[in-house]
Amino acid sequence: MLVAVAVVGLVAGVAGVSVGVVAYRRANQVVDECAAVLRRQLQLAGTTSVDPKALRDLAIVHYDALKEMSGHRSFSLALINAGGDGVIISSIIGRTETRTYAKPVRDGHPVDGLSPEENQALRAARLGKGPIVTMDDPLPDFGISPSKAG
Repeated sequence: MLVAVAVVGLVAGVAGVSVGVVAYRRANQVVDECAAVLRRQLQLAGTTSVDPKALRDLAIVHYDALKEMSGHRSFSLALINAGGDGVIISSIIGRTETRTYAKPVRDGHPVDGLSPEENQALRAARLGKGPIVTMDDPLPDFGISPSKAG
């Protein structure tokens, strides 16, 4: 009985340390992401000749939305101003039809739910990583709340 309690305690301790390591890494990632956004904001604040309403950040992600082996012809394009306001335009291109969507962005967060490709374009634009980004590019997550994510 005493051995079983010791084993359970050991497993719980290892699990606690693992959770702590994951939380530490995520916190560092968030701090790095915030620092990058703040650096870009300070860079803009030092330049008085830039219109804060002008679209200044963009990123485009090409992908094959319908898995038709037709190449990466579909795309999501994020266009964002200094205040984080803008639009994400996505075009889903198939063999017989094309659909285009526009989703607004306010204060750097989507108003409507985003696909993973749209989210990648938004994150890349906010970090100034555009214009061309792939889904494999490692970008920090901006912690969109579940009520705002799609």
